[in-house]
Amino acid sequence: MEADRSVFILLTNTGTLFTRVIQTYTKAPYNHASISFNRELSELYSFGRKHPNNPLNGGFVKEDIKTGTYSKYPNTTCVIYEIQVSEREVEKMKRVLQVFIQKNQKYLYNILGVIGVAMKEPVEFSNSYFCSQFVAEILERSGIKIWNKLPALVTPDDFRNSDRLHLIYEGKLSDYEQLKQPPC
Repeated sequence: MEADRSVFILLTNTGTLFTRVIQTYTKAPYNHASISFNRELSELYSFGRKHPNNPLNGGFVKEDIKTGTYSKYPNTTCVIYEIQVSEREVEKMKRVLQVFIQKNQKYLYNILGVIGVAMKEPVEFSNSYFCSQFVAEILERSGIKIWNKLPALVTPDDFRNSDRLHLIYEGKLSDYEQLKQPPC
């Protein structure tokens, strides 16, 4: 019998202008999604700002909850979900992720995809993703099908509304960082 493992989905709201614009349309409390392979969120990946001070330069990023964009927005609110997966599914996710890591410079932020979600029309480009599309793509390519829709139509709120994900924390991201975490 294969042991279950956990993967973590972090949804955040930094309160940036871009987030507020998206929130005006979505009415969702969180508009950014990331994926982590540990409870401490030290292996955290997404599509977003490559540099905290430049919202226009986006792409594949390894995020850090203590530095980078999150350090610039100390009042960032978040929700963290856990999903139980098999060891084999984690291995598949890490293989898919490795391609993104090795070729990170060729990936762009799919701003038109964000507009496509609003119009309920998928807009997909090779090597171009938005945050929730990327997280959904990692899951789907690993055999984890949570929704009956294309990754290019998945929003951060879809994670919030999924029965497969279990809430483990909601509040300020800086408070989560300070909590004593049990060993995984």
